[in-house]
Amino acid sequence: MHHKNKFNFKFRLQELFLIILIVISSISLSFNAGGFIINFRNLGFTILSTVENGISSVTYFVKDSVKEVKKHFNLKKEYEVLLEKVKNYEIMQQTNANIRKENARLKEQLAFVDSINQKTISANIISRGADNLHTTLIINKGSNHGIKKNMSVISTQEGNIGVVGKVISVGYITSQIMPIYNIDCSLSARLQNTRDIGLISGNGSEDLPLSMKYIKKRVIGDLHFGDVIVTSGENGNYLKDIPIGTISKITVLDYDTSLDIEVTPVVNFSRLESVVVVSSSDAKIDEEIKGYSK
Repeated sequence: MHHKNKFNFKFRLQELFLIILIVISSISLSFNAGGFIINFRNLGFTILSTVENGISSVTYFVKDSVKEVKKHFNLKKEYEVLLEKVKNYEIMQQTNANIRKENARLKEQLAFVDSINQKTISANIISRGADNLHTTLIINKGSNHGIKKNMSVISTQEGNIGVVGKVISVGYITSQIMPIYNIDCSLSARLQNTRDIGLISGNGSEDLPLSMKYIKKRVIGDLHFGDVIVTSGENGNYLKDIPIGTISKITVLDYDTSLDIEVTPVVNFSRLESVVVVSSSDAKIDEEIKGYSK
């Protein structure tokens, strides 16, 4: 009885071993010549190759990513350097443009100075009064430079000569100018075309037109918008025939025998930086100056 069980156990063990061999053989099958045979050696190599290929792909991807980051960083750096060069170039261009403008302005002033038979003193505006109605301009020249009270002040802008105002007080190294738009300023003026004389007065602001009074209604047919108004040279305060402004509006008043004329100054006071102070006594102007006002 005991031997029979031992035999059965051996038989079952052999069966189990046979089954394991069959299973292993089945797993080892791979396709070969129409047969289904799986080769563990090839299968293991394939799995290992796949892992190696995956690792290699990740490695290349990381390397490529690092290269792209470096490339992007270098491009950004190059862009910043180029941008800085462009900025410097623009600044240089702007500086050159400003120098050209300054040279042109100085040439205009020099041409004006050379064309008159009077003593002239070039000066820069260093301050402006805070009171709009009675505003004044301060220049960086005074009695030490030969400036005296009541001298006329002229400016050249973009080829145009125009009256700025007159000196009202003089210090040792600075002087005070009353511009023509000051509400207290009045000067004798003429219509350049008809030579009719009137009086120009300021309205207290560089942004407002000047007013011209005492031009008779009878000359209205001879007036046009844009006609030039010039200094008369009377009273000795201003040079003769220096442009003051141009006619921008003409109003006929029923109760007045004179026209109410608005005049836009030739000088752009908001851009005024430098002036020429001129002695007004016995002042005479060459024909070249008259050409500027036409």
